[in-house]
Amino acid sequence: MSSPDPQVRAARNPSTPPAVRGPVVAVTGAATGVGALLTERLAASDEIKQVIAIDERRGECTAAQWHILDVRDPAIADKLRGADVVVHLALDLDLGSDAAARTAYNVRGTQTVLTAAAAAGVHRVVLCTSAMVYGALPDNELPLSEDAELRATAEATGVGDLLEIERLGRRAPRAHPGLNVTVVRPAVLVGGTDTALTRYFESPRLLVVAGSRPAWQFCHVEDLCGALEYAVLEKVDGELAVGCDGWLEQEEVEELSGIRRMELPSAVALGAAARLHRIGLTPSPAGDLAYTMYPWVVSGSRLHDAGWRPRWTNEEVLAELLEEVAGRHTVAGRRLGRKDATAAGAAGATVALLGAAAVVRRARKARRRL
Repeated sequence: MSSPDPQVRAARNPSTPPAVRGPVVAVTGAATGVGALLTERLAASDEIKQVIAIDERRGECTAAQWHILDVRDPAIADKLRGADVVVHLALDLDLGSDAAARTAYNVRGTQTVLTAAAAAGVHRVVLCTSAMVYGALPDNELPLSEDAELRATAEATGVGDLLEIERLGRRAPRAHPGLNVTVVRPAVLVGGTDTALTRYFESPRLLVVAGSRPAWQFCHVEDLCGALEYAVLEKVDGELAVGCDGWLEQEEVEELSGIRRMELPSAVALGAAARLHRIGLTPSPAGDLAYTMYPWVVSGSRLHDAGWRPRWTNEEVLAELLEEVAGRHTVAGRRLGRKDATAAGAAGATVALLGAAAVVRRARKARRRL
């Protein structure tokens, strides 16, 4: 005689919890940052059957099944068997990372995860890049639709890697029929993050390039995790932009932050940024500056149509960001010690860095004449 259906057994014994019929989800980069937050969120969800956490070290979520390995290791395919969905968050976008090593890790890791997911029978991979892939350009529409052309170049930190990751994501379903790839593109990410754009608000003055038209849109990490969960549960797919509703003009940012601007001509600002990065004084290439000059605000219409709404406003996220960076001192993307910042003063720190670049340039010219 066959055993009763699990739902029948549960009805006879109310103390027996019903079986969860949701997906098994694997998360890479699960020990830190967005990966850790998403792992905890999914593990606590009644709509998720099981969470497989993958990272090079064990994280704090005890409800997940952990596998400790590098995402570039082909053995990851064995760890993904039985998973329905993979959320790939094991990316290196650290400003201090060697650019070549960072690219090698990000691209090879994504290639390996996509191939391993297909081999393991996973039917959906969720990639997380950035709305920076649209590019920051003076003629961008406000806001950009998800279908807008990706016009970014590889000149900003990590953006070349993100563009290549998206290319791999578009190619994967053709190479592996049956594999669905969803891409989530957050606006300026805030909440325990350290990027060239969050460091912008650590400066004693907000650098404004003359003639530019900044528009600021933020995305709190909690809202990003909510959007990723929507993708995991197949409530929405395709290319998804995520951020707070609307945007803030530069004047609003200055009023809310209480930080005054320092306006420079475009040639001076871009030239100095390029020189400072080239001689190793700052971690940010000149391409990062474009994202503080021109709009790259996104609509998030696909998530909105699916019923998702951000819980945070741009004003609230900016307030949290300012609280996070309080006490830090950064000029042109370079962190200064408290003594350096006090000695340099507000605008004086920027002038000092610009002067240092000029001194180095003159010294190099002098050496060439010898």
